[in-house]
Amino acid sequence: MPGVYKRSDKWYYYFNTSKVDGKYKKICRVGGKTKVEAEKALRKAINDYENTGNTNNDTNMSVSDYFDYWYQNYVMINCKYNTQQAYKVVINNHIKPSLGDYKLKALSPETLQDFINKKYLSGFTKSSISNFYGVLSGALKAAVYPYKYTKENPMQYIKIPKTDKPKDNEEDLKIISIDDFNKIIERFPFGSSFYIPMQIAFHTGLRAAEVCGLNWDCIDLDNGTLKVDKILIGKGKGIFEFGTPKTLSSNRTISIGNTLISILKRNKLYQAENKLRYGEYYKNSNFVCTKENGENITTDSLKYLSRVVNYELNINFHFHSLRHTHATMLLEAGANFKDIQKRLGHSKLSTTMDTYSHVTQKMKDETVDIFESLVVKK
Repeated sequence: MPGVYKRSDKWYYYFNTSKVDGKYKKICRVGGKTKVEAEKALRKAINDYENTGNTNNDTNMSVSDYFDYWYQNYVMINCKYNTQQAYKVVINNHIKPSLGDYKLKALSPETLQDFINKKYLSGFTKSSISNFYGVLSGALKAAVYPYKYTKENPMQYIKIPKTDKPKDNEEDLKIISIDDFNKIIERFPFGSSFYIPMQIAFHTGLRAAEVCGLNWDCIDLDNGTLKVDKILIGKGKGIFEFGTPKTLSSNRTISIGNTLISILKRNKLYQAENKLRYGEYYKNSNFVCTKENGENITTDSLKYLSRVVNYELNINFHFHSLRHTHATMLLEAGANFKDIQKRLGHSKLSTTMDTYSHVTQKMKDETVDIFESLVVKK
């Protein structure tokens, strides 16, 4: 039987738990300075013990407070920095203003579907709506388990509105032509801070953060390989640090051709000459992509490059365009989709095929043309 007792100037409570190896285990704790405090502590302890594994009793928690809790206890622990920042924007700019005042337990499928529909009607892209859906779905799933604030995830009933807008095409991906690439290189020739990053991305398809994270230990000029094992990520206010690549598949070693090898060899010599020229003022880094004084190039630096190309050269361009251009050129030349997937570091082949669906269609059309030419010849 549970109870309380006094020892010295303190009151204690006790109760028995379930049997372990045929014997009850007795729990005894300090309950307070008075009998009333001890009895209250006893009731709470028994309630906590008996309700372990049941739905959390804090049923009046608001959506706003829950998303703060989920962000701190899941997102900040399990997600990469860029994902954390993206989720923060979705939560603070979209979910909280529209849904934050609701009680978590009162969040119905009707309310959530209305939220998604209004975002669609407001003109948000399918990608943005998918992000809203993903954050809501993941957070509310966790509210069921492991946090046990609710018994059911209402997002399981929500549908993303269908759109007539076609999937990614060349314009959406901002694929550039060889002529446009040469114009950009003419504007930023060898010796420019942007020349080496652009050449690496164009010849390898690496992401901007992967290019900026390369150091010379990642490059094997003798065997013609390049290793991606880290990225450079911005933490805000000009602070950058190394992080892990986007996915497990993004950790990869790829082959590089003689053109890029020659460019990198020239760059290594150029850095050595600059180090002698600047002397003690040279930034002694091991980065592949640096400014003349040895200071490393960051993803923020590359934003300036995109602005110049767009507004001065009038070329629809983003640094990521070089990745898309690299993949598209390989596919149109007949490279295997599986090889492209590994080169780009995609975790799934479907990601590669969906992203470059416009190339897939072109290849299908060319296949038909080849067959037709065979039929005509006969």
